[in-house]
Amino acid sequence: MLPLKEKDKPIIQKLLSSGCCARCILRFCCVSVQAAYRQLQQVGLGKSVPDPPEDPPSKRAKLEPSGSDAPSEEDAAVRLKDEEPRVCVVCLGILQDLCDSSQAVKVCAFIITYTVTTAVSDCTVVEMSCVHSCWLHVKKEKGLVLDKDDVVQVKEAFKWIMQGQVAKELGGVAVFSKSMFEVGVEFTHPDTDADCHFLFFVQSVFTRMAVVKALEKISDAKFLKHYPCPPTQPTSSCCPPGVQCLHVSVFVAGRYNKFCRSLPQTPWVIDGERRMESSVEELIAAPVLSAFRADGFNFSSSGREDVDVRTLGNGRPFAMELLNPHKSRLNRVEMKQLQETINKSSDKIRVRDLQIVTREAMSRMKEGEEEKTKSYTALVWTQKPIQREDITFIDDIKDLTLDQKTPLRVLHRRALAVRQRVIHSMNARFVDSHHFYLGLKTQAGTYIKEFVHGDFGRTKPNLCQLLNTDTDILELDVESVDVDWPPAIPE
Repeated sequence: MLPLKEKDKPIIQKLLSSGCCARCILRFCCVSVQAAYRQLQQVGLGKSVPDPPEDPPSKRAKLEPSGSDAPSEEDAAVRLKDEEPRVCVVCLGILQDLCDSSQAVKVCAFIITYTVTTAVSDCTVVEMSCVHSCWLHVKKEKGLVLDKDDVVQVKEAFKWIMQGQVAKELGGVAVFSKSMFEVGVEFTHPDTDADCHFLFFVQSVFTRMAVVKALEKISDAKFLKHYPCPPTQPTSSCCPPGVQCLHVSVFVAGRYNKFCRSLPQTPWVIDGERRMESSVEELIAAPVLSAFRADGFNFSSSGREDVDVRTLGNGRPFAMELLNPHKSRLNRVEMKQLQETINKSSDKIRVRDLQIVTREAMSRMKEGEEEKTKSYTALVWTQKPIQREDITFIDDIKDLTLDQKTPLRVLHRRALAVRQRVIHSMNARFVDSHHFYLGLKTQAGTYIKEFVHGDFGRTKPNLCQLLNTDTDILELDVESVDVDWPPAIPE
């Protein structure tokens, strides 16, 4: 039976005479039993309650008696006559015709575009002056103590009614209070948009929270000067709800190799003009977005290479945040197929160890940007002719500390500073009298090109000083990024 007590009778009578629907009566009676709100629909009480004549028996609140006279659940509810239903003065129809099975079908039409096993519903209702007015109206009853915070919110009642219907329509998708997939339902009522404008002298912005704060600040007397109590009868219900679905981000990580010396890591746009036809980011993202049916993405990696630098070896760690993915899970076979799709799409890149990771695990990748080591191979040109023995001393240099002033080529996007970086070891391989290969193992963040040519003295010491001749770098390859993440996946 409905959990209404004798003490609720004064509230019920006031709400009935004000034009509240049956569910709003339960809300103001602080009923938090979810089944009670769903039960009203089953016994035909989803419609609003019309103004009663003098104490008609058919509209009297049947309260819970004791003993053997206990009525059935149907008799325990507020009965309605066969009259034209009116729009509830408090919920504006949300808990009447806007929470039935037909609305559940409309909500499900949005949900089925996602592949999910659980969902959480949410409802947005702007705090309305009519709720505050009705609360003040109920408070007038002598000896009645009713805290506004104890009144069940419209959005909570709506969720209690709709969750079971949505779950039934979806046939297997559980609707919980917490889930990675959220269904938002938003109601509007154009006829009462201006109801809050009298609060302008308290609050100048009319967001939901702003209105809530304004109603908390305003005195009862000042409120009643500007707004009728009880509220006037609305002529229309809220507009059919707008539905928005949102899945929390999914994170995909892996490592990539770049084999092309004319491919930037991210789209290269200068002065509004695109300079390269593609990028590492785009070649990876296109198949991933398609597989997860995501609305967008954010790409990040453990450092970055210049457009003319290859990334070889075991590749560079990267991660993608997929925004609002309509498909959130891929099994191991599907991830393997996705990796193959990326690798077949272009000969400029290759990915490995592709996997789904957590947001927290991504912090492991960022550690490599400043704390780990990286290995490089550079093809160096010397102005003066050299012999093999002229470069053998390079192999003996260990832990060489550099002072690197922000390079000229990145000064437009990085702050001017002098950064100390360490070259842990080097080795030289003679090619001819003007060329040799230089292998380096360095602290992450070291500018290799500037170490080789000196950057007009902005990097000290540099290779020009060590060899006592002008040097320049012709080619550069990243051989390894020593970050043990993401975990390797056996081929």
